[in-house]
Amino acid sequence: MEGSAMTTALFTHSDCLEHETPEGHSERADRLRAIWKALEDPAFDALDRREAPLAERSELLRVHPEAHVAAIEAAIPAEGYVSLDADTHVMAGSLVAALRAVGAVVSAVDAVMAGEVKNAFCAIRPPGHHAERVTPMGFCLFGNVSIGAKRALDHYGLERVAIIDFDVHHGNGTQDLLWDEPRILFCSTHQMPLYPGTGEPRETGAHDNIINAPLPPMSDGAAFRKIMEEQILPALDDFQPELVLISAGFDAHKDDPLAQLNFDVEDFVWVTEKICDIADKHAGGRVVSTLEGGYDLESLAASTAAHVKVLMERGA
Repeated sequence: MEGSAMTTALFTHSDCLEHETPEGHSERADRLRAIWKALEDPAFDALDRREAPLAERSELLRVHPEAHVAAIEAAIPAEGYVSLDADTHVMAGSLVAALRAVGAVVSAVDAVMAGEVKNAFCAIRPPGHHAERVTPMGFCLFGNVSIGAKRALDHYGLERVAIIDFDVHHGNGTQDLLWDEPRILFCSTHQMPLYPGTGEPRETGAHDNIINAPLPPMSDGAAFRKIMEEQILPALDDFQPELVLISAGFDAHKDDPLAQLNFDVEDFVWVTEKICDIADKHAGGRVVSTLEGGYDLESLAASTAAHVKVLMERGA
């Protein structure tokens, strides 16, 4: 193939900065600024940079009931902050930011499914993997990656979509939203014990469609690679996904302040390669990755850049 059909798209939007969080909050706009700065390097000149559109309400309703969407809308203040829980706050720009975040993932799925690009990365906030069916939590309002996966099923008629979540915190929201969906395999590695307290191996979904592979605190990259090779990668291979989505949280890095795993940048490179191998084998290389956590700005920027670099190499 020639031209732009074999490249990596980057979906992002400046509106994602307008979801301002209270002073001292870990999930802050500077996270996105740090990633953008890293991706300004000439090594990323070939990225197909696209503005994330606002998601249609119908996309949110793929996984959330109308009441949840209405409750988020009603909570948005004209000024100041409203706290939805101890960690999760909204202000005037939060809804638009959240709609851009969902819109990025939906558009990335569309671009990859249309063959416009080989794969895509969504540099967005707020993140999504803690948002349950009717409960915003853990900095998340809507289930970004789950919505993208459901769009792939509903709009493109796919039969098997996989989501791999390597954020240090368990994606309880993704698990809740997709518990009853046999066409989606959700695989998560995460630290345990740690917020939000879910993600035991016995939590397997209504159709054995969920695989949780927790790691104890202080686990390093070798432990992560072992659990991926023994549990998650074989399950993905058996599932034969037609599209692969990634919840790319970089807070398992050893420098991250919110957890106690000891990964380095090379571990994120390795797992991205392995996920791309699965996608190359079964899904025509189709991968859509979206940002979740990562709260040390330096390691977040370095890890994200390394992750995107692998996507670009595989998409070339």
